[in-house]
Amino acid sequence: MNQAVTAVSAFFPCYNDAPTIGGLVKSVSAALDRLGVDYEVIVVDDGSSDDSVAVLRQVERENPRFRLVQHEVNRGYGAALRSGFAAATKDWVFYTDGDGQYDPSEVEVLVDRATVDTDVVQGWKLVRGDRWYRKVIGRAYHHAMRLLFQLRVRDTDCDFRLIRRSLLDRVELRHSSGVICVEMMRKFRDAGAVFAEVPVHHYPREHGVSQFFQFRRIAKSLFDVLALWWHVVVRGQD
Repeated sequence: MNQAVTAVSAFFPCYNDAPTIGGLVKSVSAALDRLGVDYEVIVVDDGSSDDSVAVLRQVERENPRFRLVQHEVNRGYGAALRSGFAAATKDWVFYTDGDGQYDPSEVEVLVDRATVDTDVVQGWKLVRGDRWYRKVIGRAYHHAMRLLFQLRVRDTDCDFRLIRRSLLDRVELRHSSGVICVEMMRKFRDAGAVFAEVPVHHYPREHGVSQFFQFRRIAKSLFDVLALWWHVVVRGQD
């Protein structure tokens, strides 16, 4: 066992991920069992309209380390992350998405990389498992965020992270959209967090459709990015 990481809260935000979410819970549970750490697994269902809750209720009956947190209505990706962070009780918090594009068993790689001085172990995608236009947009977005917010991480948009919970206690995350990822990276940086980075795999999405590539969501995200930049970079507010 890595003596720096002895207890982990693993969680997944879930929105209409019925085909994948049950398997992800089993996968991360098996990985954490192999690591020999004290752990819990949490799923934050963000108002799913498919069979996600039914799947998760079955998981709840089978897995005593599992907890379900429900949003009655869809609040957004950032709101789901904030609920997951608030529900976590262990010293380290691991999260990744519920759509199956990341392999949660690779949490073992993150835990192996953590030291007593590390606050965040951040994944970076070896190859992005998306269509070409999403790869182009993703890289453009990353470079723009890195420049605007003076970030040093290799992959701002990689939602595969192991975070020391005491760091989460020192920052206030406010955004309800996907912009929370940039907010996290900037506020962690401002809090003096020590980062480590490791490569992880990213796979094509086999079920469902991304909720991001809609005009309304893109417009709102752009507004949120500019508002965040104005507050935390220009005005220096938290």
